[in-house]
Formats: sequence, structure tokens, C-alpha cells
Amino acid sequence: MHRKRSCLAALLLLLPTTGWASEPPVPEQESSTTPAVPPARKWHYLTRVEATSLALLPRAGAGEDEGFVQVEPTFILDGGPEFGVNLGAPVRFRLWGGNDGGALVRREDWDTLSDWGQLVRGLLLGSDNAPMGIWVGPLEAYKLLSGHLVRRYSNRTNPDYHPAGGIFTGTLGPLYTEAFVSDVLGARLVGAEFSLDLEHLLFGEPEQRGRYTLALSSAHDWGRAGGAAPSMTLAHLDAMAVMVVRPGMEAYVNAGWGGRPGEGGAWGAVMGGGVDSLSERFNLRLRLEARRQHGGFRQGFFGADYELARFQSAGPNGVPLAEAHFPDGYSAFGEAIVEWDAVSYGGPYKHLNLSVGAEAFSWGRVDVDGRVAVQLFERALEVALKGLAVGAGKPGARYLGAAEVRWRFLGGKLYAMGTAGTLLFPTTEGTLRPGAFASVGLGVDNAR
Repeated sequence: MHRKRSCLAALLLLLPTTGWASEPPVPEQESSTTPAVPPARKWHYLTRVEATSLALLPRAGAGEDEGFVQVEPTFILDGGPEFGVNLGAPVRFRLWGGNDGGALVRREDWDTLSDWGQLVRGLLLGSDNAPMGIWVGPLEAYKLLSGHLVRRYSNRTNPDYHPAGGIFTGTLGPLYTEAFVSDVLGARLVGAEFSLDLEHLLFGEPEQRGRYTLALSSAHDWGRAGGAAPSMTLAHLDAMAVMVVRPGMEAYVNAGWGGRPGEGGAWGAVMGGGVDSLSERFNLRLRLEARRQHGGFRQGFFGADYELARFQSAGPNGVPLAEAHFPDGYSAFGEAIVEWDAVSYGGPYKHLNLSVGAEAFSWGRVDVDGRVAVQLFERALEVALKGLAVGAGKPGARYLGAAEVRWRFLGGKLYAMGTAGTLLFPTTEGTLRPGAFASVGLGVDNAR
């Protein structure tokens, strides 16, 4: 479970739990001597349209207010555990304000090749049980296997940059590989991790895969698409051992060392462990680590704030993250992911989804990233909150937050929604312009 390929299952979070189109069921076999017929593939689909008013409001006189009406069509096709497609994108039609000549559609949403990636919200080929798998779509809270280079990363933190990311997973004997790109249409962040199952290598295929692994990962940012920024390369070596294996539960320990190739004295070390407990109604994942940073290297460098920090890092200096001074020291990192559902029907939607990660540094800095979503009143009401604090406790700290409410009525096909939150817009000067958004609207779909 510690190496579950949840990146490929992410599409299921966007697919309906019920469907309205399927092939006729296969008749039962009349006798045991009749050759078995594979079950027919069932196709499920969902269509959805949302219309909301949306305001992007620069603060402190930094620019004119902008108002839009946003129309967001969606089409989803679910072909089973190894195939799925989710297409759609928000289109913002201007109501007032702006300084781009009064263009009808917000120019910043479609002015680069990468922005056209937002049309693909999810493309799934393969599954956890297949030798290879591919996922294309937005990356949200993405973790590259061990998570010591890329953890809780989002490629949509920049409000004017809407790329589609890509993830590839593959298994060949004792070797498991995961590779990703943050932008399939542009030269941006790329990375891979190769994990070797030592027990499989030395003694043949074991009953429990991945109990003792040695992994090597690397990530590089080309710094081109989504705005020019300094490039960066990191690498990390990890060892992990699963110490306790019980039905529905695993406990493991891990240790690792990383650095910046070509940068002498830039290194870091980590030791820790975690527990994964999974059941039909309640899932819990806990992780706790002690870390050491030296010479500007740090674990989780490509994190929740990276798409903004690559232009201007949190702190008083206001320089890109690749050039920012990061003090030598120690830190404690903890992460908890909780999923609970009162009904054990096995679907992706839960009554409670909670994910929070926090890191406290010996020199006084604290970083926190969290999100929570709850469903109430027989799933008719959903409330979601998310927040990000980077550099808390120090000058130049960065805070972002957002909230969303959805209320379904008339049998669940029609729903009202409202969202609000804060934004940071990168500028051509390399600074971040504060902004805010708020919207209300209605949506309709043919599935719930």
C-alpha cells in the first residue's frame, strides 16, 4: 500500500459513481463446459455545464478590477479501471475591466500553447494491475513515489498557467518506475524515480512486493514554459523497509540522502517512517520524518508553492527559489491523509477527505499545506477548504486560501455553487501581484 499508484486512480475522483449508458450484460453460462466469455466492457458517461460569475480583483491599486461570467462544460467517459477520458475547460467571458483591449475571452487563459492543455482534465490508460500506465491531466498534491523531491506539488498554482501534466508508471520484474512531466506541451518540470525491489532481485518474486526497496530519483526544471525562471536539478537516494504487514495495514521506516548535482556542499539527509491503514470505510496514512538541510538543498523542494516560488520565493529577499538562500539546519515533517465514508460502497467520493502536510524548521520557519472536504445531508451539500502558508513565522511569509460550497437539489441534477479565495499573479518583472476571486453560479449534470 505504501507504493500505491494513486496517480493513475486520480481520474476516478472526476468520474461518476453511477452511469446511464452500458452494453447489455453477458448471459450466464449454461454449463460448466461452455468456454468462459470475458465480461463486456461497461461504458459510463457524464455531461455537465456550470455557469458562474467570476471576479479577479487586484488589491491595493495594482490594477483594474476584472469581472467575468464563466461557462464550464465537461464530458466524461469511463471505460473501466484501465481507460477514462475527462474533457472540458472553463471559458471566461469578460463583463468589465481589464487592460487587454476589451477582448471578449480572458486572454491570459489561452495565450500560450501550454494553456490548451487544460482541455484535457483526465486521460487514463492502464491501471495498478497493468505493466504500464499513463495519466494526463492537472496535477494536484502530486507526490513522486518517496516524495523527497516532489511532494504535494500542483501545476495550477499560477492563475495564468493551465498546463496538463503527464505521469507514466511501469513495472519490469523487480524494477518499478514512475516518471512525470508537469507540462506535456512545454519544457518545464520533469522527473523520474526508479525503485528496485531487493527481495525480488535476490530471492525471486515475493508474496508481498516492495517490502525492501532501494530507489533513485531525480527532477529537473527547464524553466521555460509558464514564464521564464532559473532552472534547477535535484537528485535523491532512498531506502525503505516495511516492518509490519497485516491485513489492511503496513508500517515502514525509510532513510535517504539527496543533493544538487554540480553544486558542492548542497546536500540533505532524512530518516523517518509511516503507517498506512486501509479499510472499506476508513483510510489513514501517516508519515513523520526528521530532516537535515545543508548548502541550499532541501527535501520537498518541488512542493505546493513551487509554481509561484520559482518566480519569487517566500521571504524578505524576493528572489527566485533557485537563487534564494536557505539556511542550514534541521526540520521535522509530518503528513496525514484521512478518508472516511459512512457507506462502504467503494466509490471515490467520501464523506470526509482530509490531507495536511507541515514542516517546522530549527531556525523558526513553518510551512503548512492542507485541504479538507466534507459531504453532508445525504451528500447534497459539499464544503471544501484549502490553505497554504509558506515561511510562517518569518518576514515575507506567503498565505493563500480558498473555499467552495456546492448544494444539490431537485434530485441532485441541479446544483448551486459558490467559491472565493486569494491568488498571486506572476508578472513580467518576476514579482507576484496579489489578487482575489469570488464567484456564484449554477450547474447541471446527468449523474451524481
